[in-house]
Amino acid sequence: MKIGEVAARTELSLRTIRQYEDSGLVVPSASSEGGFPLYTDADVARLMVIRRMKPLGFTLDETRELLDAVDRLTADTPDTPHELDPTTRAILVARVRGYEHAATERVAELRAQLARAEEFAGSLRARVP
Repeated sequence: MKIGEVAARTELSLRTIRQYEDSGLVVPSASSEGGFPLYTDADVARLMVIRRMKPLGFTLDETRELLDAVDRLTADTPDTPHELDPTTRAILVARVRGYEHAATERVAELRAQLARAEEFAGSLRARVP
């Protein structure tokens, strides 16, 4: 799919998608005969991971580290050059779990902030006749 369709599906701007390309976070899987980038569903899924990490306050370097760990674990296939040794696999799994834990903590913090904001808005509503 073309970048415009990807932008619509991910709710990211063209500019943001191109910035993620420039930073190496996502690389279009193909290009058209005219040289325009083309994206697969896997590319869109990768952009969605990036999009979901951003509001939780993860940096681009943290996002890159998580995506690298996930990519390596996904490519881990026995008896191929991509096969991971047990120690490396354990390190990568621990890294992904660490990000899962951090994301869970950040979601809890955001829920607490939202609850305070809703309480504040309710108190304002109660003051206005």
